[in-house]
Amino acid sequence: MSDAPPTPELTTYRLTLAYDGRPYFGWQRHRHNPTIQGALEVAIEAVFGVRSAVQGSGRTDRGAHANGQVATVALPPALGTERALEMLNARLSDDIRILEFIAVPGGFHARDDATSKTYRYVIWNTPECPQEHVGRVWHIPGPLDVDAMRAACPAFLGELDFASFAKKPNFKQATTIRHLQHIELHADAPLIEITMQADGFLYKMVRNIIPDFSVPSSQPGIMRVSAPYPMKAMCSQRVISFPSPHPFSTC
Repeated sequence: MSDAPPTPELTTYRLTLAYDGRPYFGWQRHRHNPTIQGALEVAIEAVFGVRSAVQGSGRTDRGAHANGQVATVALPPALGTERALEMLNARLSDDIRILEFIAVPGGFHARDDATSKTYRYVIWNTPECPQEHVGRVWHIPGPLDVDAMRAACPAFLGELDFASFAKKPNFKQATTIRHLQHIELHADAPLIEITMQADGFLYKMVRNIIPDFSVPSSQPGIMRVSAPYPMKAMCSQRVISFPSPHPFSTC
């Protein structure tokens, strides 16, 4: 008979996250580079004394931000959720914040239970970009035709095959059909924000759709945008799932 202590029963927790992605090499842990997942797992091990994988609702790329990203992790219920939230945030650097830390049913999974995701892409459209926005927006110095960009939005709505807008990852997708439920362009010069909500997004799908909004114009001086289109201007804004997190709507 083994004298080893019994394994403590684990509780599943849902984390709602906000982070500035500029210092990080994306979400997924990496042996040699800082990542969001890696930083969370280091903080969790320090606070709870156990190693546990943090599962995100999606994997943001290098430089992308979040204010409503959802993740799950299974941990011993040794601490109250408020105390755990306080201790984890104290361990994390200021550019990663856990906004919410709550216990959820054991079968809940941040990715599998997500019913919709929202991303926001931000463009700064003047010749010069203020220093405080550097690394947070896509700076396009030439004038854009905002009316034409807004008119292009409905073409992407609905249940469509977005294969041509996805960079093929190193794994196979079951399907490249996604339901783009909502798309909105808000312009408050020189700021242009494009928000998309869908039941899911393919790898680099949002990033590859954005240039197609900059359609040609007959107006002199209006430019058509081409690559590069940086990840630093994109924010994982909201994930709806069951149990549903509170809606966070700004970056």
